[in-house]
Amino acid sequence: MTMTNLPTFVLVPNVKQITKPRAAQPTQRFLGDNATVLNSEVLEISRQVQAEVMDVAFTEAIEEKACLYLFPIDTGKYCLQLAYLKRNDTAVNTVQVYYITYLPEYFDQFEAGILMANRPFRFDQTTEQEFAPCSTAHMLLSQLSKKDVVNQFVQALQLTETTTQLLRRALQSITLPFTSCQVPACRFLAMDSEREKIYEARTYIENNLTQIFTIKELSRKVAMNECYLKKGFKTLVGKTIHEYQQFLRIEKAKRLLQEEGQTVTDVAGTLGFSSISHFSTAFKKATGMKPCELLK
Repeated sequence: MTMTNLPTFVLVPNVKQITKPRAAQPTQRFLGDNATVLNSEVLEISRQVQAEVMDVAFTEAIEEKACLYLFPIDTGKYCLQLAYLKRNDTAVNTVQVYYITYLPEYFDQFEAGILMANRPFRFDQTTEQEFAPCSTAHMLLSQLSKKDVVNQFVQALQLTETTTQLLRRALQSITLPFTSCQVPACRFLAMDSEREKIYEARTYIENNLTQIFTIKELSRKVAMNECYLKKGFKTLVGKTIHEYQQFLRIEKAKRLLQEEGQTVTDVAGTLGFSSISHFSTAFKKATGMKPCELLK
């Protein structure tokens, strides 16, 4: 999920494959349009909780913040994500971003009535709420990256306890009403097979950046209804199919220009843009810069 100018959720956690988290990350809404991911690390928590920590650079100073996102996928089934932006005291304009995803299985341990007593679980739509991270939350976040090479089971218990405390403090910190996003619940996403088709479509896009696929083409490749693919992709990945394709192409373009020193002409050709002009226009729209500005 290198996510510069992240329009939303880049490496998206797979609800089924716990060992390779790919949870929906509302990146653009959370980080804005001037973020560049320097590196990221997936943290192994449990089969019910996934986490990822990233070092992110900004072109200007940014305030610390936190946000809770709730994704209903079926009646009484939820996927919840906490996102934290924490300043890095050792580097200017660099922060650490934490994504912690609580999968539907996590909430199965609680009675439905207990969940419904909390504001976010009352909605039948994706909801989000920003809240102020406290000093205790910062301490808990720091614990997530600590390694215990001597006893991995003790470390797993510690991580589980830490993520539970973070969720508790987040819910306690929220006092304002939740706002409901215009993304209706996708009940078909409760089925593993349907989620896998969407992840398959996403993977296909990631492996074929020189091509732009239509919804119809992707739906045929993964054998999924076009409407379901369109709606489910937006819900799980956080972008439309077109937005995601364009985002990945621009991200790769930046790497080719900055790290490999390729020319604008070469990059445009490599990524399948119809012309240099088309590439330059798309690049500037996504990054606010001309491609030539990134050349070494």
